[in-house]
Amino acid sequence: MIDNEFLPSIKLYRMIIGLFITLMSAGLVLIYIEDDRNISLSLILQLLFVVSISILLIIFPKRDSVNFRATIILLMSAYFFFMFLRFPDRFALLLLISFIPVIPVLFLHIRLFYITLLCNITITISIIIYLMMYDTHSIHVYNYLDFFGVAINFLATQLLLLFLFLLFQKRMKDQELYYDQVKQAEKLRTTGQLAAAVAHEIRNPITVVKGFIQLHENDKALPEHIKKHYKLMLDELQVAETVISDFLSLAKPSETKMEVVSVNTALHTVMDLLNTYAMVDTIHIELEMEKDYKIHCTIMEFKQLFVNLLKNAIEASHHGDTIQVKVTGEEDRVKVMIIDSGSGMSQEQQERVGTPFYSLKAKGTGLGLMICYNIIEKYEGTINIWSEEGKGTEVTVTFPIVKID
Repeated sequence: MIDNEFLPSIKLYRMIIGLFITLMSAGLVLIYIEDDRNISLSLILQLLFVVSISILLIIFPKRDSVNFRATIILLMSAYFFFMFLRFPDRFALLLLISFIPVIPVLFLHIRLFYITLLCNITITISIIIYLMMYDTHSIHVYNYLDFFGVAINFLATQLLLLFLFLLFQKRMKDQELYYDQVKQAEKLRTTGQLAAAVAHEIRNPITVVKGFIQLHENDKALPEHIKKHYKLMLDELQVAETVISDFLSLAKPSETKMEVVSVNTALHTVMDLLNTYAMVDTIHIELEMEKDYKIHCTIMEFKQLFVNLLKNAIEASHHGDTIQVKVTGEEDRVKVMIIDSGSGMSQEQQERVGTPFYSLKAKGTGLGLMICYNIIEKYEGTINIWSEEGKGTEVTVTFPIVKID
């Protein structure tokens, strides 16, 4: 079942479809009267088309699927061509055929738009060529007057539809990108407000409790098994403090001075930090770089960003895997890609990545990627994550290049 949220409302849809079915039925009745109430084979075929299309349109909201949409589109296209061939003396039907490719757009079926457009051009031009080859002046009076003009105008309408469709598609992609950016900004803003409200209040009592536990831990009179419990409590309090520090790093404005960071040098430092961690599972990290690039960032935040991303890649990888880190320059931006062939993520998991407290790790907090997004946004960068279950993940981060004369 496909979500049909593109419908304005079920009530409005039913009203429009009801009017459409009424018009088709009225046309059927008028033709029956014009034919002196004779029931011909063509009238029966038209009746079957009208009934079939009406049934499909009525049950469409409840049975929405890719195949169902395709069936409606193909059936309606066939109906329009049938009507044109049945009434070749009515030029309005040729105009109707010209706009057949609009039907897939209404049903948001992108692939079928191109198929319908190609078939529409092929079939219609074939019909016009057939009419040119045979003397059909008596029944194709409008087309017969100017076959070349009809063909040229028809092709012009198809090109116009293609242009409008490509423009519509670009607008839709831009809107999706904007919506994703708004959602991400809202996540960061909400998390920052939450952090500012509660982090300090939680941190103060934890510090007091931690101090008393450390004091009693050094008491030589306590048995060793009790001290082990104290050690466990201190470790858990340290975890809590780490989470609070992550929250605060999202909430508080940065007071560090802007630096010009060498991407080459900084990435080698990050790899030195993580190579030992990766080699525990014999995971190898490869770095490919065209040349060195400079970006505006702080070295601390740069390391924090790529340590988080590379750790995620390492933890998602399998024993003996290789992680590729590729650095390239595109126009005025540097692009850093981290590619692993690990477990990957589903589409639903990708959509939730970066949400507070959502993590694929057993003891993860979900704040690591939130911090990464915050750092990237702060320095006017972008991040794109592609992943597929069982095939791995590709994370692409870009930053504006600093040009130093």
